[in-house]
Amino acid sequence: MTELSLHSLRDLDDDALAAAYAPRAEPWLRVNFVSSVDGTSQGGDGLSKSINNDADKRVFDALRTQADCLVVGAGTLRSEGYDVPRLPLVVVSRKAEVPEKLREAPYGRILMATVASAEHLDATRSLLGEENTLVLGDDEIDFAALKSTLADRGWVDQLCEGGPQLFGTMVEAGVVDELCHTVVPRLLGGDGLRIMTGPDVDVALEPILLLQQDGTILGRWLIS
Repeated sequence: MTELSLHSLRDLDDDALAAAYAPRAEPWLRVNFVSSVDGTSQGGDGLSKSINNDADKRVFDALRTQADCLVVGAGTLRSEGYDVPRLPLVVVSRKAEVPEKLREAPYGRILMATVASAEHLDATRSLLGEENTLVLGDDEIDFAALKSTLADRGWVDQLCEGGPQLFGTMVEAGVVDELCHTVVPRLLGGDGLRIMTGPDVDVALEPILLLQQDGTILGRWLIS
């Protein structure tokens, strides 16, 4: 494994930052998370936005600028209060229930990745359209099929923003190429969520980039 040096985020202009975070293949599915040093992915209010900072926000924005689409679990969309992003947003839900704040989105901006047995499948098809309702299994979502289906639409740079359960499930499925992880210089304790929950996995990571700003560490980790 190649030894890495820690570089200053401030030394990178926007073009250099984009190059530093360039995908390594197509399609490329990466997951972006922020956490405290002790691994908590939320502040005391249960939101990730309460622990991020300027350094994290800069990389967060850079990743979104590069991405062709977002992939986010329905629970995270609700708890974090997502508005309609400028990118196509793929909601992942085995119930196929579109979060309330997203139901008035322009046609084609919201997609649903779900299963044939989903409770709200018919209603979601009516709301989003047949072509934007992706049925990817009977009872469990086939994440390899999701990745390839999005790539077939030309969305090869795929950015997942959680939540932890979705991250764990996708790692178990072997479809995640990279973790982008920001560690903010705080200890939060308590019983807050880690960045990954769900199935027991043991997956090797390879660091390929480490940046720092005011004690915040930002890294790219390839997932074997």
